[in-house]
Amino acid sequence: MEIVNVDIKTLKPAEYNPRKASKSQYNDLKKSLKEFGFVDPLIVNSAESRKNIVIGGHFRLRVAIDMKFETVPVVYVDISDIEKEKELNLRLNFNQGEWDIDLLANIDEDLLKEVGWDDDELGKMFQLNSYGTDFDLPDGDKEPFQQITFTLADKQAELIKSSVGIAKKGNNADVFGNENSNGNALYRIVKEWAEQKT
Repeated sequence: MEIVNVDIKTLKPAEYNPRKASKSQYNDLKKSLKEFGFVDPLIVNSAESRKNIVIGGHFRLRVAIDMKFETVPVVYVDISDIEKEKELNLRLNFNQGEWDIDLLANIDEDLLKEVGWDDDELGKMFQLNSYGTDFDLPDGDKEPFQQITFTLADKQAELIKSSVGIAKKGNNADVFGNENSNGNALYRIVKEWAEQKT
């Protein structure tokens, strides 16, 4: 598809667009546009009945208007059915994919914050993956292994994660064929606690 530069005044936001953004997201995008320019084109309808209706990129359009851009890059699609146009709008907003947490973890945290993530978002993302995927047992027959899930307060989870990290450095005696390092560490902690209590 060809990308063309279009007079920003000719573009019309779709009246049904459900996407919204916070002030901080607005400021992050504005900063990005200042630094890198308009690197991602808008998706705009070229069908006669829906001429110049923006299907994808409303937020970028709003920021570009505020920044007094005269032209913006556009990719035209020809969709005369408004329901199909709405579907594409939803798909463009919804199908954003997921982040590969392992790859994301290799990026400097200050840069992630600069781009727009806040401490809570980063904490939630990395907490989910801070001990890797080996919390999950493979599909299929799990015998003679079991998977147990706990619900913990944040402070409890912090203590347990820290303790599991320390226990992982211990010896691997009595693991009963279990290759899961987290399970072995938890077993080691509980075993030592039980031995102290008896």
